[in-house]
Amino acid sequence: MRRAYSVRQAGAWDNAAAIDRVVLDASERHRRRLVLTAERGTTLLLDLPHATTLRHGDGLVLDDGAVVGVIGKPEPLHKITAANALELARLAWHLGNRHAEVQVVSERLRIRRDHVLAQMLEGLGAEVTAIEAPFDPESGAYSLRDEHGHGT
Repeated sequence: MRRAYSVRQAGAWDNAAAIDRVVLDASERHRRRLVLTAERGTTLLLDLPHATTLRHGDGLVLDDGAVVGVIGKPEPLHKITAANALELARLAWHLGNRHAEVQVVSERLRIRRDHVLAQMLEGLGAEVTAIEAPFDPESGAYSLRDEHGHGT
């Protein structure tokens, strides 16, 4: 079985060179060691030095130098927009105060679908839209800065 020993960060490798790809939701992408079967049948042992959050677009470097792409599986999310940057920051604060996982995407936020949070946000003036998209929430403030394990 092939072994993936490091991760190349999204944008730091040529996606077209991937020999295969694994499609995982956000919960499945925080791993250290796991057997994975990619879409075209490549079986590999993810064997990283520490638990790592894999991001949509990352590449798993195999022991022979080949790379398997990581694709974020679309999940049911809420897209949150606000009238301006100050209002968006206020909404992000309220979400953080409730320990909700949040992804910042340009001038909007994404959270997992939650009707209670959606109702709160709408009450605060946000526009909340149901979408399906990969979810890459922000890492915690106390997480390792180089959690990708960039060995190569």
